[in-house]
Amino acid sequence: MKPTKENLLMTDWTGNSKSVFTCLGASNHALEDRQMDDYYATEPKAAKLLLEVEPKLNNIWECACGEGHLAEVFRKAGKLNLATDIVNRGYGDGVRDFLDKNIGCYTGDIVTNPPYKYAKEFVEKALEIVPDGCKVCMFLKILFLESKARKKLFEKYPPKVIYVSSSRINCAKNGDFPTYGSKALAYAWFVWEKGYKGETVVKWIN
Repeated sequence: MKPTKENLLMTDWTGNSKSVFTCLGASNHALEDRQMDDYYATEPKAAKLLLEVEPKLNNIWECACGEGHLAEVFRKAGKLNLATDIVNRGYGDGVRDFLDKNIGCYTGDIVTNPPYKYAKEFVEKALEIVPDGCKVCMFLKILFLESKARKKLFEKYPPKVIYVSSSRINCAKNGDFPTYGSKALAYAWFVWEKGYKGETVVKWIN
């Protein structure tokens, strides 16, 4: 059966944003800590650049959508199917923990800037639930290439292309670009195609 928004989302949600952590067994995380530590909104330019180099992306699930900085670009391009986040920040189709073990298959492309401390888990989960031929695109620090654990990930699932941003796209803590926007770190779009076993190509984008 083809998955729909209805069987991917929590239905009949009546709690507030803070209640999400109780439902997920994460009561040791205050809402403020979660936002400060994990929510770094991405400059919409990143989504526009990705669509320029990957124009065939379609039926996109933006699974850490935040306030919609990336998802809204995909929506306007007619590419977005689903936008969710673990915290309700006023955008998207509902509250959902992407790493929930009960999430089944998704027949489309998955594109997001994941919370960095769970980035490896997001990649693995996305590649687990999409069928062969679908793409998983993650906006990540170039430092993601480091570490022995991630080396094993790349050996098992080699990215098809890594698009390095030559202009250092802006990411802002809590989505507050005027206060926290910084271009001190270099980012790239890591693009996997489910089933791909070839060499990884590195390209540069603006």
